[in-house]
Amino acid sequence: MHYAIIAAGEGSRLVGEGLNVPKPLVDLDGRPMIKRLIDIMMECGAESLSVIVNEQMTEVREYLEGLRLPVPFHIVVKSTPSSMHSFYEVSRVFPAGAAKFVLTTVDTIFRPEDFRAYVNAFESSEQIDGLMGVTDYIEDEKPLYVEVDEADMNILGFKDADYPGSKYISAGIYGLTPKGISVLGQCLEAGVSRMRNYQRALISAGLRLEAFAFGKVIDVDHLSDIQRAKELLK
Repeated sequence: MHYAIIAAGEGSRLVGEGLNVPKPLVDLDGRPMIKRLIDIMMECGAESLSVIVNEQMTEVREYLEGLRLPVPFHIVVKSTPSSMHSFYEVSRVFPAGAAKFVLTTVDTIFRPEDFRAYVNAFESSEQIDGLMGVTDYIEDEKPLYVEVDEADMNILGFKDADYPGSKYISAGIYGLTPKGISVLGQCLEAGVSRMRNYQRALISAGLRLEAFAFGKVIDVDHLSDIQRAKELLK
C-alpha cells in the first residue's frame, strides 16, 4: 500500500488560541502528530510514503528531512489554496504503477487498530474504486455527510447538510485507485475546489466508492481537540 499525508494547512485556529508549535509537531502520545501517523502507516505495510507541507512550515520540513524510512519517502513543499490542491501536488510524486493508495490529513486522529482494519479491507477489495473512511462521531464544525446504502456500504452521495436518516460523516481518510487520480486532474482543469467537491466528482464520474466505518475520529482544529485526541489514544 502507498500512503500520503496532507500537512499543508496553516493551523490558524490553533495559533489564534495560543499554540506555539506547528500543528504537525503537536505531541499527542510522546511523538509529534505527524510521526505517529507515519509510524502507523509503516506498521501497515507502507511501500512508499509522500507528505506535503506548506512553504512556511520550515520546522516541519526540517523534521521530516531528518527522518530515515526504509521505503521511498517523498516530501513536497508547496503552499496550496485547499486540501484538494494539496492532494494533487502530492499525487504527482506517487510511484508509477501504484495500484492503491491511502491519503489522510495530518490532524485526523484515529485508533491504530481501526486504521489497520481499514487498510486490510481496502487491500482485499477488488471490485471498488475507492474506500472512504467515515465515522458516526460528529463533532466537526463543518462535517461532510456521507450517504450510504447500509446493506453494502456503497456511497450514494456527499452532502453539506444533515438530512433525515443521516449517520456518517467523512473521517478525512481516502483510499483510491488510479481512477481517482484521473478524476482529480479533471477537477483541477475544470476549476473545482475543495475535497468535498472532488469526492462528489468521483461519484459523478461513475466510480464505485464504499464507506468503511471507523470508531471515533477526531479532527484537531482547536486546543480542546488536542486534549480529546490524547484521551482517545490512551
